[in-house]
Order: sequence, then structure tokens, then C-alpha cells
Amino acid sequence: MTKLAEKCAAIRLVLSDVDGVLTDGRLIFDNQGVESKQFHIRDGQGIRLWQQSGGQFGIVTGRSSQVVKLRAAELDIAILRQGIDNKLEVVRSICSEADHTLEQVCYLGDDLPDLAVIDHVGLGVAVADAAEEVRSAADYTTSVRGGCGAVREVIELLLKNTDRWDSAVRKYKS
Repeated sequence: MTKLAEKCAAIRLVLSDVDGVLTDGRLIFDNQGVESKQFHIRDGQGIRLWQQSGGQFGIVTGRSSQVVKLRAAELDIAILRQGIDNKLEVVRSICSEADHTLEQVCYLGDDLPDLAVIDHVGLGVAVADAAEEVRSAADYTTSVRGGCGAVREVIELLLKNTDRWDSAVRKYKS
């Protein structure tokens, strides 16, 4: 078994940043100051596949946004932490609450505030367009940029490396 496959086998909880990972990182504000974001539909499907296979998914982000709260509710994401300055401290707290170790966590990030978490979890992931320091620290770098299906890529990686992919897609076959 390869080192990456071994890391994948241990993962029970996937945590992700939002801006630059679940979105392309651009912020859009209308004239009233209302923020909007674009999410990739395949990331949402990937999150559902992960949840249906028994995994947990959560969001840890430095910014606070009503749009993120709505997207999390739509995808039944119970772990949502917004406005976070110290992501590693919050991830440790989530692990304690969920009865997981840091080695059982996969974290996806794109920029320097994600670096400490990527250094400490079982599988640290950088999106393709992440900051150089984040890519260098990561165990895995996606082939696509943030907001372009990077989360889905990682979910597929996890499910395929733990022989759960076929059962995850079985219900979609006729």
C-alpha cells in the first residue's frame, strides 16, 4: 500500500476552507454590500458521496458569510466554523468533539492561514492554485484550482483508495 493510500485509509473527517477551495477565491459584493459566491456543483455531489459513505464533512473558514451558512445547510454540513483566526485550534476542538484524532482528518486549504492545519492533519491537501508554501507542505495537491471541483477530486481520491468508490456510485447506475 502506498503512503498516500495509507493516509486515505485513516481519514474519517474532511474539513475544508471556503474561499479559494470551495470557491475560486473571488469575492463579489453588490451595491448594498451583499456578498455572493459561486460553488461548483460537483463539489457538492462529492460532499454528499462522502457523507453517504459514512464520512463527516465540515467547513473551517476565516471569513463569515450568510452564503456559506446557506450552502452548508443545503448539503447537511453540521460542522461549520466561520470567522476563525486560529484554524488549527478550531480543528483540534472539532476533533475532540467528534472523537477523532488529527490523523483521521483531511484538510483542504489554499493560503497561509491553512498552513498550520495542513502540517498537523493526517492528509493535508492544497488546491492547484494554492500559495507555494501551502503546496509545498501538502501531502497532496489537486489537479484543479479551487472552486473548480477540487473538493470532489479529493473525495474521489479518498473513496477510491479505500475501495468505497464503486459502492458510492452504484446507486446512480441503471
